[in-house]
Amino acid sequence: MENFEFYSPTYFVFGKEAENRTGEFVKKYGGHKVLIHYGGGSVVRSGLLDRVKVSLDAAGIAHVELGGVKASPLSDLVYQGIELARKEGVDFVLPIGGGSVMDSAKGIALGVPYDGDFWDFYCGKKGPVTEALPVGCVVTIAASGSEGSTDSVVTLVTEDGKQYKRCADGDILRPLFAIMNPELMMTLPPYQTASGIADIMAHCMERYFSNTKECELTDRLLEAVMITMIKEGKRVMKDPQNYDARANIMWAAMVAQNNSTGVGRAQDWGTHHMDNEIGINYGASHGAGLALLFPYWMEYAMKANGPELFVKYATRVWGFQNDFEHPEVTAMQGIQAFRDFMTEIGMPATIGELGGKEADIPGMVENMFHGAPNHGNFVKLTPEIAAEIYRMAM
Repeated sequence: MENFEFYSPTYFVFGKEAENRTGEFVKKYGGHKVLIHYGGGSVVRSGLLDRVKVSLDAAGIAHVELGGVKASPLSDLVYQGIELARKEGVDFVLPIGGGSVMDSAKGIALGVPYDGDFWDFYCGKKGPVTEALPVGCVVTIAASGSEGSTDSVVTLVTEDGKQYKRCADGDILRPLFAIMNPELMMTLPPYQTASGIADIMAHCMERYFSNTKECELTDRLLEAVMITMIKEGKRVMKDPQNYDARANIMWAAMVAQNNSTGVGRAQDWGTHHMDNEIGINYGASHGAGLALLFPYWMEYAMKANGPELFVKYATRVWGFQNDFEHPEVTAMQGIQAFRDFMTEIGMPATIGELGGKEADIPGMVENMFHGAPNHGNFVKLTPEIAAEIYRMAM
């Protein structure tokens, strides 16, 4: 295990009708005027937005609104939010939604006090983030774990139409509180629920496949989250109204991404960087892209680095018996089990299903690297290796 520092200050308010306490917690953490940030009409149609505003009014908290966040949030709306927050004298940012809304809100929060272009923190010119408006959140989708994480992922759209999906991070971006009511997820379309399940599993695997030795505790924690997702994922896809399944998945999303399962170990994240291009090119959800890419990444990584970790994954997470004479067979059983599970819950298995063609690969690779020599850690992805994995996934 490696040396590490870990700071996780988020106050979690979990359970039925928790959203009715939002104003109480904004007030507790010093907010006087809030920017409410949200996505599409579901927050409005469900009455959630109104319930949150009633709670803020009851606590004497002034508020302004900015809706319109799309999946893979765009820089344009972040710039708009920064301008609005400055104009209105906002001192607190409150996203209501899933990971995209929280990512966009964090971009606004870091951009308001910053003198330059907020994108500096995403393109690597500045960082980590050390100054930002405080953020609290009301979570409506279990997937990204942004309610407990340091990260914000935003897509920059350039004047010539190119898109670059990049990440900023800093402990100050962890929400001060997160309102988490599993009931809010019961009306999600099956595709969004499945995408969230895939996202949570991927966050575990980015940490699990590590070159760091002797991480038994976090190994076991990651395995526990993945095993829980397999059980509860199947249960919730059959019964979307199952509160307990929703509750377990919602908490698993946070645990998978607040990094309590990743401390002291090298992490990979190469597959996430590859998936950014899937989202940009084909409009697939983040979880869907990760669901189809990970089996191909695992196949490549197993052949490149040996089957040992993939045997552990197959036996501990999926329950296969180890074939000691042919460990690669056991390793492939675990990889195939993940692929089958993703297919079972409705996720794509190839880029071709999304309309992808092999001719797209050079552009995807160029956009992914954009001056970076490699991505990932367990497997150092070069442009050539990334292209090979994309071809496998086509």
